[in-house]
Amino acid sequence: MDDSQPAALILTRDNGAAIAYHQTPGRQPGVVFLTGFKSDMGGGKALALEAFCRHRGHAFTRFDYQGHGASSGNFDDGCIGEWADDAIDVLDQLTDGPQVLVGSSMGGWIMLLAARARPRRIAGLVGLASAPDFTEDLIGAQLSAAQKAELDTNGFVELANDYDDGEPYRISKRLLADGKNQLLLRGEIAIDCPVRLIHGIKDADVPWQTSLRIMECVRADDVEVQLVKSGEHRLSEDHDLERLRRTLAALLDQLANSAV
Repeated sequence: MDDSQPAALILTRDNGAAIAYHQTPGRQPGVVFLTGFKSDMGGGKALALEAFCRHRGHAFTRFDYQGHGASSGNFDDGCIGEWADDAIDVLDQLTDGPQVLVGSSMGGWIMLLAARARPRRIAGLVGLASAPDFTEDLIGAQLSAAQKAELDTNGFVELANDYDDGEPYRISKRLLADGKNQLLLRGEIAIDCPVRLIHGIKDADVPWQTSLRIMECVRADDVEVQLVKSGEHRLSEDHDLERLRRTLAALLDQLANSAV
């Protein structure tokens, strides 16, 4: 987290979890940023969007799922369904009116689950290297026999982490089992709002074809995919952030014009 930022506010969920968040007031539609796997709300994309929304006068919310960043809980105990519930609670308790969800990597999965659960609240979606079904299609499908045995014996397996401090990801049986209950790319995704997806061709973590699969599965007709020839997974360089701002600005302008 950025130490120069003010202290986070806390949303206490019914289950006792403390969800840390920052919020900027403004007009609707508001924007909610959903972070990636083991990421937090202090990252460059979240802060860039916060500044962007403040400049345009839109409400903006960023938060940490349970076990992430400044929120309560242990990351190793978490799962997709629980983190999606965190996002839905943030929508229900902290925001009013239509919202545009911006999801990065795992946050792209969370945004789709939240939009499906709260269709009347979601005005649009922007996904960055969106990773729905990654527990099944990317992790589960790539585990070796030895790793599967370790998972059965210990209840978890550690996988290499190429980011930040390099501390291995601990993947639990609960994460993989719950992921099977949250799969989206096996049929139609009942979402009707505009969707914008950005994906790097050089993404070594989530294949760019995943965004094409999302486009095929989402029920909405207004779905666009931007493929970035030099883009990698994080899409956090200055030119990537500028592309994100342009994409979000165009979507917000479209929504404003359609409301007139």
